[in-house]
Order: sequence, then structure tokens, then C-alpha cells
Amino acid sequence: MRRNLAPDVSPREAWAWAMYDFANSGYTTVVITAVFNAYFVTVVAGNAPWATLAWTLSLALSYALIMLTAPLLGAYADAHAAKKRLLLITTAGCVSFTAALAFAGPGNLWLAVALIALSNFFYGSGENLIAAFLPELAREESLGRVSGWGWSLGYVGGLVSLGACLAYVSWAQAHGDGAADFVPVTMLITAALFAAASLPTFLFLKERARPQPHMAGRNMAQEAYARLVQTVRHARDYRDLRRFLACTVFYQAGIQAVITLAAIYAQQVMQFTTQQTLMLIFVVNITAAFGAFAFGYLQDRIGHVPAIALTLVGWMIMVVIAWAAQGPGLFWAAANLAGLCMGASQSAGRALVGLFSPPARRAEFFGLWGLAVKLSAIIGPVTYGLVSWLTQGDHRLAILITGGYFLIGLLILAGVDVKRGRRAALREDA
Repeated sequence: MRRNLAPDVSPREAWAWAMYDFANSGYTTVVITAVFNAYFVTVVAGNAPWATLAWTLSLALSYALIMLTAPLLGAYADAHAAKKRLLLITTAGCVSFTAALAFAGPGNLWLAVALIALSNFFYGSGENLIAAFLPELAREESLGRVSGWGWSLGYVGGLVSLGACLAYVSWAQAHGDGAADFVPVTMLITAALFAAASLPTFLFLKERARPQPHMAGRNMAQEAYARLVQTVRHARDYRDLRRFLACTVFYQAGIQAVITLAAIYAQQVMQFTTQQTLMLIFVVNITAAFGAFAFGYLQDRIGHVPAIALTLVGWMIMVVIAWAAQGPGLFWAAANLAGLCMGASQSAGRALVGLFSPPARRAEFFGLWGLAVKLSAIIGPVTYGLVSWLTQGDHRLAILITGGYFLIGLLILAGVDVKRGRRAALREDA
């Protein structure tokens, strides 16, 4: 393990960094993917024809806020060596608003919309900040596998949170409780586990960055904005980073649609119960953990671009299987293929951005990556939501259309040159 880390990085510190992936995965697994999304549609919104669209628009609001702030937060973090300090703030925000979701019950639509938007905003902002530590911890030739460690441990964290919630839901249903009774408690469980599991990150992860020279006569916001403008003006020097970010927007649009709407699709199309849906997501997280870990090593061996291309082909096959599935067997196969591809593509994308990032602008460039991912998180789910609304609930057509984003991403990826992109990053550092 140590040979994959930078000379001054200990295994304990690498573990502490990866533990943040463990901690925050409970939020996406329980709130966004498995429990609260279906609860929002069926209970909070009363299964109205516009319920799925309302869910996707609530998330789109949070992602739009992240898009506006992520590059500036990254620029500020680089200028002031403040990644860890900002990470603490975003973690506290996500934990607090996730716990507050316990108060969003039947008929509390606008409260649920506000709390989802705020909790997801803080989650997404923290996700960008923790990713910016990766190039400081891993050797250049080991970015893929170290990123894979984090993603795979993250899926284990999702399993822990989901398992705890599944155990409680099973107990509550055995005592005759309905979703309006047990879902609020799962929000409290998720928030508590997020807070507890993130402690090693704040205890052992070091802030290695040094403050950058400040710009005379400008306040913090003006300076962060000026650094962002400077990066955009120099964008012609990062041709491959720009192309990969465009690729990210499209293929992540498909991924975000799957993550955001998996439980809704399972319950609306396949008629899964809440308990069956939780069990499905639980098993898929095991597959995703394996995919993230194994593909981390594979991408360092065969190259980042071929590894991502392989996962995009897998995503397209998954969409076709899910669209064709009429029974649970084929749908389970599609879901596990999605898990395998999800862990691999997420890990590989983060590693490639780290490779293309100049050391002095890591947080800023990961902020740009976060901007691309969040734009995709608006495009993909909203496309699905609009199709399902306009077709009076045709979820099969919705998933088939959003699956086309994987093909577009694959076509754009073909023009990315890893060596050229890395040379551009090193030239900027020099």
C-alpha cells in the first residue's frame, strides 16, 4: 500500500481520506438512491403525475447552486489552503439538513424540497473538496488504484448505512409501521452515521497546500473570482481536460439519472416493495465496491481512457437490459451490471481529473470537475423526469432516452489524449 502513496503520506492518513467516502456514501445511498426518493414521490407528493419531475427539479436546484459556487469554493480553497476547513463546514451542513428531513412527511412538499436542495448542496460541495486531496496523497502512477480504494470503501459505507436502515425498516414493518413512520427515522440514522464516520478524516488528514500569493486590493470573494477567470482564460492550455469535462457532462448525466431514480423505477415499473428495493440497492453496493476496487488497478494497467470506455459500453448494455426486463430476474442482472460500472466509472473519472490538474490549482480544477458532474446531475434526471411526465409515467422510455447520454460520452472520450493532458498540467506547474 505504501508504495502507491506519496513519500510523506502514511497508510493511516490515506485510510482517513478514504473514510470520508465511507461516511458520505450513506447520504447518496439512503437519501438519493434507495429510500427518500421513492418516499418523496409516493408519500410526500402523494404519487401525483408530476411527483417524479418535482423530485428531479428539487435536486436540479441544488446542483445549480453547486455549479455557481463550486469553482469559487475551489479557487478560495487553493488561495487560502482551506480545503479541510471548508470540508468541515460542508459536512456539518449536510448532516444537519439530512437529520431535518425527518420532519418532511405527507403533505410537506415545500419543506422536503428545501431540505433536499440544502442537504444535497452541502454534500456535493464536500464531494469536490475531498476529491481535491487525492493528487496530494497518491503517486502519479497510482492515482487510479488509490481513487478506487476510496470509492470501494465508500460503497462499503453505503452498505453500512443501508444495512442499518434495512434492519430498522424490517423491524418497523413487523410492528405494523408504515413508510411515514419509519422513513423519518432512517434519515436520523443516516445523518448520525455520516457524522461519526467522518471523524477520522478531520483527525488525521493533513492540509498540505500552502496559501497562494494574494491579490492586492481585493477581498476574498473578488480574489476567488479573479482566479477562476484566470483559469477560464487559460483553458486553451488544457484541451484534454476541457474535452474530458465535456465527456463527463454526458456520461454522468446517464449515471445521475440511474442513481437518482433507481428506487422509483424499481417500485413504479417492477412493483418492488420498499424492503425489496432496499435489498436490491444493498446487493448493488457490494457489486459497486468490487467494481471500484478492481477497476482502480485495471485502469492503471490499461490506461484511464480505455477503462472509462469499457465502463460506458457496460452502461449502455445495462440500459437495454433494464428497458427490456419484464420480471425481477433480468432487472436484478441489469442493476448489478449498473453497480459494477458505477464504481468503475466514478473512480476512473476522479483519477483522470487528478492527472490533468496542476498542483497549484487542484481544488480549483476539481471544482470545475464538480461543476461538470453537477450539470450532468441536472440534465440526466430532469430529462428522465420530463419524459415520464410527458408520457404519463412511461419510465421504460425515460430510461432508454437518458441511456443515450452514455453513447455521446463515449464518442467525446475518443478524442482525449492522456499524455498531452498530463504535459499541459506539468507545464502550468513549471
